[in-house]
Amino acid sequence: PHLHGCGDDYSVTPNLDGLMKRGLYYKNAWSNAPVCAPARTTIISGIYPTANGSEHMRSQTRLAPGQKMYPQLLREAGYYCTNNSKTDYNLEEPGQVWDESSPRAHWRKRAPGQPFFSIFNFIITHESQIRTRPHEWKHDPAKVRVPAYHPDTPEVRKDWAQYYDNITTMDGMAGKVMDELRADGLEEDTIVFFYGDHGSGMPRNKRWPFNSGLNVSIVVHIPDKYKHLAPPEYKPGGTTDRLVGFVDLAPTLMSLTGRKPEPYHQGQAFLGPHAAPPREFNYGFRGRMDERFDLVRTVRDKRFVYVRNYMPHKIYGQYIAYMFETPTTAVWKKMYDEGKLNAAQRKFWETKPPEELYDLETDRDEVNNLAASPKHRAVLEKLRKAQQSWVAGVRDVGFLPEGEIHARAGSATPYEMGHDEARYPMKKIVAAAELASSLKPGVEGQLAKLMADGDSAVRYWGAMGLLMRGEKAVAAHAGVLRTGLDDDAPYVKIASGEALGRYGSDADAQRALDVLLTLAPADKTNAFLSLAALNAIASMEIGRASC
Repeated sequence: PHLHGCGDDYSVTPNLDGLMKRGLYYKNAWSNAPVCAPARTTIISGIYPTANGSEHMRSQTRLAPGQKMYPQLLREAGYYCTNNSKTDYNLEEPGQVWDESSPRAHWRKRAPGQPFFSIFNFIITHESQIRTRPHEWKHDPAKVRVPAYHPDTPEVRKDWAQYYDNITTMDGMAGKVMDELRADGLEEDTIVFFYGDHGSGMPRNKRWPFNSGLNVSIVVHIPDKYKHLAPPEYKPGGTTDRLVGFVDLAPTLMSLTGRKPEPYHQGQAFLGPHAAPPREFNYGFRGRMDERFDLVRTVRDKRFVYVRNYMPHKIYGQYIAYMFETPTTAVWKKMYDEGKLNAAQRKFWETKPPEELYDLETDRDEVNNLAASPKHRAVLEKLRKAQQSWVAGVRDVGFLPEGEIHARAGSATPYEMGHDEARYPMKKIVAAAELASSLKPGVEGQLAKLMADGDSAVRYWGAMGLLMRGEKAVAAHAGVLRTGLDDDAPYVKIASGEALGRYGSDADAQRALDVLLTLAPADKTNAFLSLAALNAIASMEIGRASC
């Protein structure tokens, strides 16, 4: 969406603007995940990572038996498939995926006359490149449009300007590939897609499932000889508001080759003979980001974005070491600590409401939460229902603690576990998460009763609900939380320990810390438990003092 041809007058992108003049611009395309590895996992599989346990940044799991990455399907159809060169999936590759995946991969290595599928990744616009110094700015930082959520400082302006400089550099790289296509006489034989892998690398774009973190604005050029594969709205230089996402790319490629999408594909084709009717909603998600846990689900229609925060007690801007390398992040947090931010700018450093609703037509920066607006009640309820239906439909396993996803799966895959009601009684687990994270008052007794349930995930959400409600709820139900410290399920221990450690008596807090410290060493438990326990300890004032 930051291309000049997409309406950003600050941007300089002549090559891709030329592609847009020949192609169709999908302005409402979403990456589904606001960070690279889960987003790319969505692309390569055609399955929402929330359904197969791969939603967490830097995780590794497996596809279910019979499921393949889409280049494997294309190769079966005779295509020569290359990737140049980033992969970055949260899934193990089930056999050979690409004919070549390297910085040298190119369609030019295929057999004479062989059809091809080639990806070229331009990483110059990556988060890490925004902050690379020294840098000579081409875009004037003084002319940057600073979003309402960022403070207007020299550091912020320079980071944004450097991002746009990098976009211009990337545009030249894309132009070179298109020149090669033209030089090989293939321009009129090749369907071309262009898109980013998530929102910009700036903080509160990358990692956050707002529209600013998910909008990738796909451009598709379909040559005249393949116009029978184009949708009815296709015209050179045209724009469509059709909702599409990364989960749709695999089934769309199948359709373009004449093959029906696979039964396990959770997206839908938007081009070719097997294109599905336009859908009403796009979906997004956030799980663990590097060393910090969260659970967010997002849905949008053509105008509104709905965000459901299942861990509202955590601030938006949890400390992630990699994110804090960006000058914007550091100065933004410093100004918050100094009390120098306005309400829209402060929000990132504070806890979240359970629900958020934004009108993209009047609030492009998504800072005016309409969730409590009586005027927007019907919209809120419609999008909430859509989000809940999506979670149920894809069998979202993200309502289990990360380690428990794998523990319950055992020798099977998380996808198989998620579709087995005996191992994953989803309805009652999600209901517990909904109640816990609603922050509704007066339900503390219900939450305490959840801690006696036979399913460990329900007990976990009971403890989490008491933790979310703070000191009074923890004091009133300290007994069940103490019992939680002795639970057979380690994540119940961790949630109970964090609650007592943050809000319990000194004695309860010390015992909680002792329990958490037994789970923290990864060499004695596992990486999942260690990270969860360490996060709980980090949130405890007594834990910080003791450490």
